[in-house]
Amino acid sequence: MSSVLRLALLDPNDTSREALKRMLLGMDQVWLDAECSRYEFFPDVVEQSTPDAAVISLDADPERAVTLLTRLRTAAPNCCVLAVSRSTEGSLILQAMRAGAREFLTSPVSIEDMNSALGRIAQAKFGGSGGKVRTSKVISICGASGGVGCTSLGVNLGCMLATNPGNTVCLVDLDLAIGDADVFLDAIPEFSLIDVTQNVSRLDFQLLKRSLTKHRSGLYLLPRPVQLQEASMITPESLRRVFGLLKATFTHILVDTSKAFTDLDQAAFEFATDVLVVVQLYLPCLRNLVRLQMSFDQIDGLAEKTKIIVNRVGLESGQIKLKKARETIGRDIFFQIPNDYRTMVEVRNNGIPLLEQSPKAPVTIAIKGLADLLESDGQQPVPDAAAQAASTTSSGSWLNFWPKSKA
Repeated sequence: MSSVLRLALLDPNDTSREALKRMLLGMDQVWLDAECSRYEFFPDVVEQSTPDAAVISLDADPERAVTLLTRLRTAAPNCCVLAVSRSTEGSLILQAMRAGAREFLTSPVSIEDMNSALGRIAQAKFGGSGGKVRTSKVISICGASGGVGCTSLGVNLGCMLATNPGNTVCLVDLDLAIGDADVFLDAIPEFSLIDVTQNVSRLDFQLLKRSLTKHRSGLYLLPRPVQLQEASMITPESLRRVFGLLKATFTHILVDTSKAFTDLDQAAFEFATDVLVVVQLYLPCLRNLVRLQMSFDQIDGLAEKTKIIVNRVGLESGQIKLKKARETIGRDIFFQIPNDYRTMVEVRNNGIPLLEQSPKAPVTIAIKGLADLLESDGQQPVPDAAAQAASTTSSGSWLNFWPKSKA
């Protein structure tokens, strides 16, 4: 991952530092390795973390900040400095550039300006396509009810994506209480999510990969903690740092979230490029989906990321008609996965992915289609033969017990 910039951040102001931090954590081409709130301590931070670049706010004390830039030019010549300030005075900009700043941005910094500046620094450091760093896709998977197939989908979708030689794929099991992604892969992990979160500041890309469990399909797994008591030690902030490092290391990160929709799950949704909500065509599940959509609509940007996946389509009895379900939830269904209960039970009990156990099964072909669709950033559902089976299932008259959502 030589094209990923390792950054250190310095800003004595808590508010502006948090704003810059959130911006940097959301960028794929950088890894925020360290942060600091004191000018006098920053040289030690740079010496210990040896970042590729430093983002330094000048506003708290411009004179001390410029002195620091001069010192870093000698003490850390390989660290490119990006100076940030609310001031647009030419004299300050000139002082900063003469002191060694490679870039100067006016705050509040837009993500476009930050991205362009970091791209130029990356190109200067790495050459060639340094300014065209690949982006990482984060796919969070959640269920509108328990037992709808989130882990099955996450594991098998991850294995499908990992078959592409150009992909590096990691699955994070965020169901901290009863997650079982390791069982689906017949794996005995040496390390877990708690180990990575507690040591994230000391990890680099190679150490991170050695902390994960690699399946023979190429999929990397970051499993849930072994002890229930360890779950409380993982905070949204520490998880965000882990996601930042994962995004800088892998082309695809899949997150199997819990059913509790905790703050940790919200952090996963925040980083996600796609949020797959898995449902089955039963009343309680669809009713939960309507409720979730109402909540997602209140979170900026989350509704636009959400894609509805209907699992076990074509089950012979007990399901609500697909057309009626679509009318009730008030939005399109992104993808449908056919019912193949026997095959899924076999692969789960054997700990073997669908691609190995049943490569020609309809459910395998469907998940392969979903992987291809997500790879192509498709926005429209792919026609699926399972839809025909769903349209002939039993009546959905119970759906009238709650109001229809408006499209």
